[in-house]
Amino acid sequence: MRDVRTVEHYFTVPLDHAEPDGETIEVFAREYVAASVPEAETVTLPWLLYLQGGPGGRGVRAGSLSGWMKAASASFRILMLDQRGTGLSAPADRRTLPLRGAAADQAAYLARFRADSIVADAELIRHALGSGPWTVYGQSYGGFCALTYLSFAPEGLKEVLITGGLAPLKGHPDRVYEATFGRVAARNAEYFARYPEDRGRTSAIARHVDAVPEYLPTGERLTARRFQMLGSFLGGNTRVDQLHFLLEDAFVATPEGPRLSDSFLHQVSDQVSRAGNPLYALLHESIYCQGEASRWAAERVLGSRPDFRPEAPNPLFTGEMVYPWYFEEDPALVPLRETADLLAAKEDWPALYDAEQLANNAVPAAAAVYLDDIYVDHGLSMETAAAVGNLRVWETGDFHHDGIADDGGGIFNRLLGMVRGSL
Repeated sequence: MRDVRTVEHYFTVPLDHAEPDGETIEVFAREYVAASVPEAETVTLPWLLYLQGGPGGRGVRAGSLSGWMKAASASFRILMLDQRGTGLSAPADRRTLPLRGAAADQAAYLARFRADSIVADAELIRHALGSGPWTVYGQSYGGFCALTYLSFAPEGLKEVLITGGLAPLKGHPDRVYEATFGRVAARNAEYFARYPEDRGRTSAIARHVDAVPEYLPTGERLTARRFQMLGSFLGGNTRVDQLHFLLEDAFVATPEGPRLSDSFLHQVSDQVSRAGNPLYALLHESIYCQGEASRWAAERVLGSRPDFRPEAPNPLFTGEMVYPWYFEEDPALVPLRETADLLAAKEDWPALYDAEQLANNAVPAAAAVYLDDIYVDHGLSMETAAAVGNLRVWETGDFHHDGIADDGGGIFNRLLGMVRGSL
């Protein structure tokens, strides 16, 4: 690897932290240190724990240092955690989960894979590494986890940086989707104003797959509602242009008439499959649940948004939402449908945040909140910001949800300066 040294770490942690002497799982993390730092001096660098977005996102695999990692490596040893259930940390998917037993056993197992367990893992890891309170950097869902860390283990934290990840601290998941559907609709309008020719293309593709069977490389038929999942491109500054480039060569002429090209279908498959992160679909709504069931909240809220219905004359692209039909159409999820239904019906989710502790927070914290974020709503983020003590907020319209992909170094340095009082 160029300009970086790495060390692989494996840790044994309890599956259920409430039963420390019970079943255990193995959790993996990779340490990154700038090669310019003499090896003898490595041990003097403080640790920075990076919490990836998700749920279901494994830690970044970096072959060299760039963006925020290059900026952070000037001052830190970076610990890139594979959160439990991802990467090399007890991966959970359609192949491994049957080892747990039937759907009810799988659901009970996955109930221990939320932010509270991730934070408890992190504290055990911190102690195993011999670190004092460390710096935590949370992107998106990683920011949710950072708020849980501030709630239940603030003694382990020196400072906290959050990008696009101030989670709502209370309320049913419905309010999340009521807010984000509006954000996604506005982003659709912005996109089609930028590329007006894509309005017709999008509708044509949706109607085409209704009438003509088109199959993804993984074997299943592409449906209009699955095609709408390409709205994931709308969450980025530059990725939005990639959606246009994808749509512009969707159709090719064939002896049977216009058909979707193999290149288009291949690229769509890469975007709409959850094979790489099934936990995103399985646990997504549960990350908002505290003492209540989600019961497929996004699907319920969708009922009041006909503009997003696949049968609409000009259907809009969707955003982060997860629907039960994912488990009917995605081969990576089909075997997990009953497990997903049980998780959606679970009512006794424990608390993820301690409102009193957060209000009295003494750990220096800074958060970047994006004005037009379609995944983590600005209004809900600012509601949370007002409820967390010692938190400085940078509101900006310069970036969308994936801001650290555009200017990771600049964003990291600004947040670090904010927590340390230099900005």
